[in-house]
Amino acid sequence: MSSQRFRAAAFIDLDRTLIGEASGPLLSAALRNAGVVSSSRLPGEDMLYRVFNLVGETLPSMVLARQGAAVMKGKPRHAVVAAANAVASELMALVRTNARNIIQEHRSNGVKVVLATTTPHDLIATFARQMGFDDVVATRFEVDDQGLYTGKLVGPFAWSAGKLEAVQAWCADHDVDLALSYAYSDSVYDAPLLNAVGFPHVVNPDARLAVMAAARKWPAAQFGSSDENQKPSLRVTDIQKLGLLFARPEVFPFAKTTIDGIEHVPQSGPVILVANHRSYFDVFAVAMMVAKTGRTVRFLGKKEVFDAPLVGQLASLFGGIRVDRASGSDEPLEHAVQALREGEMVAIMPQGTIPRGLAFFDSQLKGRWGAARLAVASNATVIPIGLWGTEKVWPRNAKLPDVLNVSNPPLVSIKVGAPVELNRSGASNEIVEANTRAIMEAISALLPPESRDEVTPTDEQLRATFPSSYAGDLRVSDDRRPGTD
Repeated sequence: MSSQRFRAAAFIDLDRTLIGEASGPLLSAALRNAGVVSSSRLPGEDMLYRVFNLVGETLPSMVLARQGAAVMKGKPRHAVVAAANAVASELMALVRTNARNIIQEHRSNGVKVVLATTTPHDLIATFARQMGFDDVVATRFEVDDQGLYTGKLVGPFAWSAGKLEAVQAWCADHDVDLALSYAYSDSVYDAPLLNAVGFPHVVNPDARLAVMAAARKWPAAQFGSSDENQKPSLRVTDIQKLGLLFARPEVFPFAKTTIDGIEHVPQSGPVILVANHRSYFDVFAVAMMVAKTGRTVRFLGKKEVFDAPLVGQLASLFGGIRVDRASGSDEPLEHAVQALREGEMVAIMPQGTIPRGLAFFDSQLKGRWGAARLAVASNATVIPIGLWGTEKVWPRNAKLPDVLNVSNPPLVSIKVGAPVELNRSGASNEIVEANTRAIMEAISALLPPESRDEVTPTDEQLRATFPSSYAGDLRVSDDRRPGTD
């Protein structure tokens, strides 16, 4: 590449910016065809790219991308470069129609044009050269003396702040001033780079970047025609399946999880999953169980769950149904009934919230009527789940789980039971109350014997059942349950 120095550069993102969709499917296929990686496709791979094409980068997709260096450990670099050479022409066909005009305009004005992407350098450099880019800023994998990847990175992972760091290093080496430079991206995660340049532009922006661009008056650049900007349709179940790809025990090494009784969950038809509630981690525990069934689930939870860190994002990702008890509306129940009539699964914790104080140690589980009402209204199969030990992973008085506890993780037991036999002859208060008792007894039967022991908790144990801000009586009696809502 030319040794001439430029004072300005234009940094252009790859996926959903320069090209209209994810490059991943083509690159993965090229690596499989070259024998670099296994010929079998990853579970949910197609759906993962569908989500990316519609909504852009997500944290889960970047978590997977970050593992690329480890996956390539021991692989020969020459084979990866050969795969990149083979697929370059296919990537060229995906370039948006107006992108070449914008690139040429910059070059005519003496501005160096650089492809800035998270995609590994060895996979994209051939394409960049054929496109006429002056250089590439990308994630780089370390190579040993034998030409094999070591599993480590050279420099930062070129994503979000890491991409800015890589661009800054490139600018220092090439005497380029960011304040005089341009950047083009579709992703809110490129905000650090867009903020750093003098002339930021958004291209096909994701929802959050569109809001940011409007607030900061960043202009939009048209790399493609209106036809190219049409986005594929995406169903809620697609996003649920994406979330469930990450609902597996190995993602939570700070908990030692056992799951039993999966065979009790029907493979099709309306199902209500009912579980006891001990911790914010319960949502993750139920999700791990659901992931093993191959089905998807809609979580029915109070609005505070959706507002909680991590848990709220997960519940929303699974198409959660938000319940605001203060409103007194039956709308959440109606949404749940509709989902069940369409053959979906709905998960609900009949206790309503995590019991606090002495109620947490009550040997008899008490539940609200919502699950029983939902069962009668939908005629769905009710499957009980007993959760135990989740409070040791994420006690209620902690804002986040103890993710560093990987050397001695607490045991979490997830036990699924047979369908609960319910009286479906009516919806009177007496029948709903009896059905609620049957549900809670079925859940209780799945818990270890110690759950039915009468205990006198210590102050430390009681304190763990309250939010960290609580300053009242630790031995207060929690009279919020049972309830009729």
